[in-house]
Amino acid sequence: MASAFSQCIEEACGRRQESKKDAHLCAYCGGLLEVKYEFDPFDPESLRFAWHQRRLSGEPVDRSGVWRFRELLPFVGPDDRIISLSEGSTPLVGTRRAGWWAGPVHLTIKHQGTNPTGSFKDLGMTACITRAASLGVRIVACASTGNTSSSMAAYAARAGMRAILFVPYRQISAAKLAQALDFGALVIEVGDTFDQAFSLLRQIAGEMNFYLVNSINPFRIEGQKTIVAEMLEQRAWRPPDYIVVPGGNLGNASAIGKGLRELKELGFIEKVPRVVVIQAAGANPFFRTLAAGSEKLLPVENPETEATAIRIGRPANWKKARRILEWTGGFCESVTDEEIFEAKSVLAEDGVGCEPASAATIAGVRKLVRSGKIERHADIMAVLTGHQLKDTDYVMRHRSSVEECRQRLRVEPNLDALRKALEGVLAVPA
Repeated sequence: MASAFSQCIEEACGRRQESKKDAHLCAYCGGLLEVKYEFDPFDPESLRFAWHQRRLSGEPVDRSGVWRFRELLPFVGPDDRIISLSEGSTPLVGTRRAGWWAGPVHLTIKHQGTNPTGSFKDLGMTACITRAASLGVRIVACASTGNTSSSMAAYAARAGMRAILFVPYRQISAAKLAQALDFGALVIEVGDTFDQAFSLLRQIAGEMNFYLVNSINPFRIEGQKTIVAEMLEQRAWRPPDYIVVPGGNLGNASAIGKGLRELKELGFIEKVPRVVVIQAAGANPFFRTLAAGSEKLLPVENPETEATAIRIGRPANWKKARRILEWTGGFCESVTDEEIFEAKSVLAEDGVGCEPASAATIAGVRKLVRSGKIERHADIMAVLTGHQLKDTDYVMRHRSSVEECRQRLRVEPNLDALRKALEGVLAVPA
């Protein structure tokens, strides 16, 4: 039977710790932990067939794009209750305009905005809350700029737990806050940045017996890594050249890398895609750190970007993410808010909506192709992390007055006025 344990990620330590202790940090050096496994021997082809067949099943656990791959998550016991909202099973979407605009490249989108609460966080939260339920946890907590909060609130409600959310004051979109409130979370507005809110939460969590569900919780990473198995299955197990993701707290990049490593070691793939992280220029500590070749994180003390989901100045998972980039031969890029908005507009022309942080991936691809770091016509999988309606205020702020006149008309309620307005807007210049 497969077994799970926790291990420190620090090279100078690397000590194994029993996962039953469920700590987030190494008991010896304070480094981050990751969940490791001693897998049972199995035949990859047989398991691929089993995973595919589960897509035809009516069982709730098989409808989940996370738990359908449960052999990769053997930390769950046979009697544990799975806390699921049928997350995962998100689509691959081809592009035309966006692919040409960004490259030209062969660009395919893995759209995580179709998850139950509208973001990729649901993949990690189903695993994390399932783990919490097995431990008898009653109160879960997180600090968030939005997506983690709504996901935690939904899965906590599903599990019958209390959810407490720490958010920086007025630094979360109204749509994401509304989600968390709707699912019954208690919202604590504290500090001016995510990093301040997260620091305070970490200091008080042990004292108040809160179960922390931010991405320093290694079981979040376990759920999120299944995106790789699903993505490759959808591609008939043919890996792309690059997997591109936006970078905030860097849990997503860490999870994708962990998934690739395990699939490689277990014999599912031979080629490993290069993982690429894109950050916003006003919140780019990981980019700055790698560009400087620094062994220590170079934080951004007051991060600024309209892509609120990645407005983080001290990413907790930066060491995990750096290790993944080194292993896959990947790299990090930084793009401006203007470049993000342009990419978002191009995606919209392809009929693809997403939150601003997601569009950073496409903006980053374009910049990297132009600089020669990504070759033209490369096979690229871009992960869009959140739904278009996660930040509707952003869209309304960026519509120019000219666009407003073309797209929104106020008309007197009579047929002549309506006809005149439509003829004026729909007229084709000679």
